[in-house]
Amino acid sequence: MKKIIIPKLPKFFTIEERHLIINEYLSSGLTKDAIWQKYTGKKDHGVLLEWMRDLGYVPAEQQINRNVVPRAKAMPKKETHQEPVDQDFETLQLKKRISELEKQLKDAELKAIAFSTMVDIAEKEFNIPIRKKFNTKP
Repeated sequence: MKKIIIPKLPKFFTIEERHLIINEYLSSGLTKDAIWQKYTGKKDHGVLLEWMRDLGYVPAEQQINRNVVPRAKAMPKKETHQEPVDQDFETLQLKKRISELEKQLKDAELKAIAFSTMVDIAEKEFNIPIRKKFNTKP
């Protein structure tokens, strides 16, 4: 005779039933959604993961993707260092800022030269002193 599973709401599962559901998920290789659909008839919205955290199957700070192979079969993760990438990005940002400041400095120098030349030409053409003489007394 075929066993009929009556869907339940998540809050009505006992602790033993929760352990059985989690163990089936870990041993079967099915997704959490498939297991949840089997027992509740609804889509999993993170309740199974919450149960796993509460019952000690997964540390609270660890996240598990829905399509991840159970831990026994998972490949070890390679350690990657993010610092060189961050340092390279910061170095590029600083080099860009330096080049911008150098461009602004060149523009300011050209403006100063143009202003000085314009004052020299005006003093010669109109015979008027434009620049202030520093050694004069008031």
